[in-house]
Amino acid sequence: MIAPATLVLTTAVAGCGDDNDAAADSGTVTIYSGRTQNLIEPIFDRFAEETGISVEVRYGDSADLALLIDEEGDQSPADVFLSQSPGSVGFLDQKGMLASLPDDVLGLVAEGFHAGDGSWVGFTGRKRVLAFNPELTEESELPTTVLDLVKPEWKGRIAVAPSNGSFQDFVTAMRFKLGDDATAKWLKGIADNDAFTFANNGAIVAAIGRGEVEVGLVNHYYVYQALAEDPEFAAINHNFAVDDIGSVVIVTGASMLKSSDGQEQGVELIRFLLQEEAQRYFSDQTFEYPLAAGVEPAGVLPDVELGGSAEDIELDQLGGDLQSTREMIRDAGLEG
Repeated sequence: MIAPATLVLTTAVAGCGDDNDAAADSGTVTIYSGRTQNLIEPIFDRFAEETGISVEVRYGDSADLALLIDEEGDQSPADVFLSQSPGSVGFLDQKGMLASLPDDVLGLVAEGFHAGDGSWVGFTGRKRVLAFNPELTEESELPTTVLDLVKPEWKGRIAVAPSNGSFQDFVTAMRFKLGDDATAKWLKGIADNDAFTFANNGAIVAAIGRGEVEVGLVNHYYVYQALAEDPEFAAINHNFAVDDIGSVVIVTGASMLKSSDGQEQGVELIRFLLQEEAQRYFSDQTFEYPLAAGVEPAGVLPDVELGGSAEDIELDQLGGDLQSTREMIRDAGLEG
């Protein structure tokens, strides 16, 4: 039985006045988006405005949406699936449900940031970090490796988001790099350390800022977004060592369904996500690392070697063990 995703359906209708006929002729693209509405809706609106293609969006958790598409099969209304992480698109790719994207789209990013078979392309990067409240914890106390968070001194001080796609991809990357036994032992250690569990990264960072939690494993950009809204927000990112699995860079993935009747519109949307306007938006507004169009990261972001500690991990391998990774997390006693 598939756990129901929390879904919100929205529509961006392109064109106005005399342009209505042209907008109708341009067609519609239906998107299943694992990216949250507040982070990506402005780009969907711009796409509809610039192309005349109407946009219908169903929002939800990336992994839940991937499982929903698998359940829907060829009857899925989705044309495009946007995932918060490569694991969920990799899952659908291994099910044989994704179409190959054109070479000119894949060529907009470096080779390591699209699937080897062309089934998905990354459009932003998010680095894993340890966010902390400097009023509760000195940075000198923080470990250089994520593996040390299972030590006794961190009992009752850590927050994780077990049901979050990025956490699950991080765990899958750990499995590839360290093996299943070491990963299961680490997860059990985190649970035994009485880690606080939250539904998502944003909730972790908010709790850190309120002083309810000392440290939490999150994607880097949540702290920058919070600081942009409130420069006095009490959270800072701590980076693990560059070669540590805790510093892995995870990409968002854009893919198109084989069953789609709107593949032309779907390709246009994915191409738009990799153009300068969208890439600059992701850099300057959401504080993610842009992967295409030569756009520099926002000035507040530290330089990062995209690929980082996972340079020996094929990103499109992450989907093959999506379900077993989720089971491993649950078996360790961590629940979102």
